[in-house]
Amino acid sequence: MLLDQNRTPLFEAVKYHVKRNAVPLQIPGHKHGHGLSEYRDFVGENVLRMDLNQTRGIDLIWDPTRVILESEALMAEAFGAADAYFLINGTTSGVQTMIMSACKPGAQIIVPRNAHKSIFNGLILSGAEPVYVQPEIDQDLGIVLGITESNLASAIQKNPRASAVLTINPSYYGIAGHLNQIVEVAHQHGMPVLVDEAHGTHMHFHHGFPVSAMQAGADMSAASLHKTGGSMTQSSVLLLNKSDYFNASYVRKVLNLTYSSSPSYVLLCSMDVARKQLATRGEEILGHLLDMLSWAREEINGIEGLFAPTCQYFANNGPFYLDETKLLVNVHQLGLTGYEVEELLARDYNILIELADMYNILAITGLGEQRKYLEAFIHALADIARHAQGRKINKIQSIQFNPVVTMPPREAFYRNKKPVALEQSAGEVSGEMIMVYPPGIPLVSMGEIITSDIIDYIKKLKEEKCTLQGTADPKVEYVMVIE
Repeated sequence: MLLDQNRTPLFEAVKYHVKRNAVPLQIPGHKHGHGLSEYRDFVGENVLRMDLNQTRGIDLIWDPTRVILESEALMAEAFGAADAYFLINGTTSGVQTMIMSACKPGAQIIVPRNAHKSIFNGLILSGAEPVYVQPEIDQDLGIVLGITESNLASAIQKNPRASAVLTINPSYYGIAGHLNQIVEVAHQHGMPVLVDEAHGTHMHFHHGFPVSAMQAGADMSAASLHKTGGSMTQSSVLLLNKSDYFNASYVRKVLNLTYSSSPSYVLLCSMDVARKQLATRGEEILGHLLDMLSWAREEINGIEGLFAPTCQYFANNGPFYLDETKLLVNVHQLGLTGYEVEELLARDYNILIELADMYNILAITGLGEQRKYLEAFIHALADIARHAQGRKINKIQSIQFNPVVTMPPREAFYRNKKPVALEQSAGEVSGEMIMVYPPGIPLVSMGEIITSDIIDYIKKLKEEKCTLQGTADPKVEYVMVIE
């Protein structure tokens, strides 16, 4: 029997409690905002009244039996999953739970080399050892695309003791591979498939997107409901499919290892309402958004020096799929870097975008998108293009990461380290991650050998004032290496 997706059990319970106006002789200590009046005056009293902690009549997230359990069941059904678990520490905690559920210490897990740092942190927590699959790269745009089923099959053949596959759907740039085939290849070899779906929550709710993890038959996925599903920042969901590889109660136990004992009901309620909206109106809202974005791409592609790739571009150059809510614009022909365009947009037009790299900018659109936002963006790009100097920018070819892993990330994390000048670090084993953030993909991860190619690449990125993170030295003049 289908559940009523118009219901919001948790949100209704919290609203009832707020209306009760009970005497709050319990934590939190701000007592309905009376102890935080400046903040309350700005955000409103209801938000502070919803800030509850293990209140009678409202469920416990780590062992739900009432309204949270009901709301999680509604979430699972909305996504076509067997079980759903609310996350209040972002998709990071979901990714880590997936890895720890699938891998015991010392087990191998196949992951794409363009993985987010949360995956590498999951390897440290679990003690799993990575087997990397090299993603395809579009050198014209200067972006990483994704892995192919043939590359995955080769990695499985070379590493028969690997116990799981983790993949990304879609990437930060909105690029998705053939997830159906990737799942099929892994399952043929008796391996569960875990999906980092941080940027793909919405894809399940409209036919015009790449296939979602649950639709493709993946065993588990972690989705950032806050990124593209409409809930508040830090709220995500872990989804478990009908799977031969995982037990729902065990996954809950693993998740409880990192759960907070003081979850935010403000965040949890936002997920309850966001799920209702996606399930009941997602097709309508997302269809309208896709129509607007089709128009926006056409307008941008009419501006000399700019290129906003479409689904057809990636189908012809991969083939890969594109989540069109990620509005990627290549600016290289303007003679400006993506970083320079990002700065101009913020400084001169009061427009904030999601990401910039050497050659592109990325605007992420969403359920609440307004045509006036896109009009302002297009107008600003046209103005920037008119005044561009047209200087020549030497393209930095994206390097293929073929890391030499000398020890598992967990071992490297706990080993003694010493600082070495970046220029002199070739041949050393890195004791930290060095990444461009966003998107948070390591150029080198701990336990891997630093090569001269990586050093040269980092130096070029520094020259272009890219934001590098993960190192103890924020200027990346020195790196920590294993003693």
